[in-house]
Amino acid sequence: MDLLQSYAEDDDDDRGPPSSPESSSPPRLLPSKSAAPKVDDTTLALTVAQANQTLARPIDPSQHAVAFNPTYDQLWAPIYGPAHPYAKDGIAQGMRNHKLGFVEDAAIGSFLFDEQYNTFQKYGYAADPSASAGNDYVGDLDALKQNDGISVYNIRQQEQKRRRIEQKREDEEEQGAEGPAEEADPVEVENPATDTWLMKNKKSPWAGKKEGLQAELTEEQKKYAEEYAKKKGEERGEGREKAEVVPDKSTFHGKEERDYQGRSWIAPPKDAKATNDHCYIPKRLVHTWSGHTKGVSAIRFFPKHGHLILSAGMDTKVKIWDVFNSGKCMRTYMGHSKAVRDISFCNDGTKFLTAGYDKNIKYWDTETGKVISTFSTGKIPYVVKLHPDDEKQNILLAGMSDKKIVQWDMSTGQITQEYDQHLGAVNTITFVDDNRRFVTSSDDKSLRVWEFGIPVVIKYISEPHMHSMPSISLHPNTNWLAAQSLDNQILIYSTRERFQLNKKKRFAGHIVAGYACQVNFSPDGRFVMSGDGEGRCWFWDWKSCKVFRTLKCHEGVCIGCEWHPLEQSKVATCGWDGLIKYWD
Repeated sequence: MDLLQSYAEDDDDDRGPPSSPESSSPPRLLPSKSAAPKVDDTTLALTVAQANQTLARPIDPSQHAVAFNPTYDQLWAPIYGPAHPYAKDGIAQGMRNHKLGFVEDAAIGSFLFDEQYNTFQKYGYAADPSASAGNDYVGDLDALKQNDGISVYNIRQQEQKRRRIEQKREDEEEQGAEGPAEEADPVEVENPATDTWLMKNKKSPWAGKKEGLQAELTEEQKKYAEEYAKKKGEERGEGREKAEVVPDKSTFHGKEERDYQGRSWIAPPKDAKATNDHCYIPKRLVHTWSGHTKGVSAIRFFPKHGHLILSAGMDTKVKIWDVFNSGKCMRTYMGHSKAVRDISFCNDGTKFLTAGYDKNIKYWDTETGKVISTFSTGKIPYVVKLHPDDEKQNILLAGMSDKKIVQWDMSTGQITQEYDQHLGAVNTITFVDDNRRFVTSSDDKSLRVWEFGIPVVIKYISEPHMHSMPSISLHPNTNWLAAQSLDNQILIYSTRERFQLNKKKRFAGHIVAGYACQVNFSPDGRFVMSGDGEGRCWFWDWKSCKVFRTLKCHEGVCIGCEWHPLEQSKVATCGWDGLIKYWD
């Protein structure tokens, strides 16, 4: 700017004298301005000084990012300054994974760790699991060399030799002590009260066992043995008399066992399929099956199709009824001498099991009515179940009155397993978790969960407020179990790992105390139903737990109820009045 100003003055001189003030205005002089930005020298000087200082000082261990390239000495310099209250050992809080600092993971067995720990305590050296190949030990290396690297659990060769010599010397001294005693005092050798006699005659506690059994029994022992044998024989006799032998008979009541196309009478109709997925509560009675002379204890629809219904009667008979067409009894199975307690179809419905109070379990052919096999343990079976897997249809589980669950292989007729933990008669067996486990309930007021094939309880559910649960049913989505509790309510348990009680779902209102009324679900899982002790059938909504409808079904107890597997609004009930009723 100064140069421009001086240039302007020179130019004025060349033009000549200035004009008079009257003819022109005085010249305007503009203030000079610098175009360069203002620079704070103080800040610059401080920044340069700080950068030099940063390069010289060690790195703060708590900082996460370093803005320059530090030297090796800076990276590994010790931490300066007083001890930090939260990082007393010099380790930053973020680096700690243990209350004493940073612990590295090392895969080492507890025995190996104890060995090295005790070796270090005794000898002053130990193996280092994280060391390189050349330097495997830490601690006193001189002691390591001197002891040849042994641990506390190794005994050196010299030590072993020394112990053997000492043992040998002790044995010789003992024998030497015995010799003079025998020669010196024969009286002491003969006297059992002296130490000398004991030394000479000492024997192993089992030495006398090799002499064999006593040849002759005393009179008292003989008498006891005879009484014991007699008692055992009576017990076995009871067991034999258990299976009251009744000739197995079956009567066919239909027109013909095969139709004009050669199809069996148990073949399902080909057009039978679910009409829709939505279930409805039945309103009216559409059919009654009567044929049992005493009460009906259980009913089961034919699997998947439901065109036949099987019923177990207290008149010792099992009957199968037509559902779709004539509605008449198709066949009667007679093989039990006492009331039939439980029935169970196999997966395809061609065979079924019956359990009776005559202590027999029978496996029937549905079509021909022949008994394939009979099983008995001499106790009353309360529940029978075939394994639900198609490839395990030869495995039978039965809950008995002697607190056991017995497992048979029906192909061999052998008992392959006994689950014996309950403290009362077993009432139900329900498979869960893809048939890998099963839940049992008992008169001991507990639920027990078993791994199939392993007779050890994996979950035991027993609370002071629990009552006996004589009927259990699995929800169609397999996530829940409904258990009929004898305190007039239905409880819901999860089938997941913990088998917890679902306290939000509880179905009540019916009176079942004292009766093993069956509980069941609709095929879509929207409704829960149960019979009760006053002959009614109750329906609850699964989501809201409210009573949806009640039907007066039977005179006396309504003991069983089954939802039809295909026709979503139809339900069958049975009662102790000897009737089976079909509702729509």
